[in-house]
Amino acid sequence: MTEISFYHLERHTLEQTLPKLLEKVLGTGGRAVVMLGSAERRDALNDVLWTFDDRGFLPHGTEADGHAEAQPVWLTVEDENPNGATFLVLADGASSDRVGNYERCLELFDGRDNTAVTTARARWQAYKDAGHAVRYFQQGERGWEEKG
Repeated sequence: MTEISFYHLERHTLEQTLPKLLEKVLGTGGRAVVMLGSAERRDALNDVLWTFDDRGFLPHGTEADGHAEAQPVWLTVEDENPNGATFLVLADGASSDRVGNYERCLELFDGRDNTAVTTARARWQAYKDAGHAVRYFQQGERGWEEKG
């Protein structure tokens, strides 16, 4: 079954959090599909991944770039895996019917948005009922803290 980790964003935005999580994914030798709720959000995060760090960037691409198979990180609004990723990142309200096809799934949700919190709770239960291993991380003063 897929290991699914929920990341409850409270102190930092998706724009601040996503690059750091993707660096960790790439550090394991993994590849990721990042599924977002809209093309506008995908395009905005595409720009963020090019500019978030003065020392470099995260290698990634979108449909506009093409060559999905060569991209370690693929940003999309579609439920697809064109780069052979083992990690799925769901953010901005995106959902996938293919979670079970990945080794890991990271669900990032905004803790200041009541709808996002309610949706995350429902997904947690659905994943658990389906037999997936679920974990929950909350932003604390020293970074991510795993909660019961």
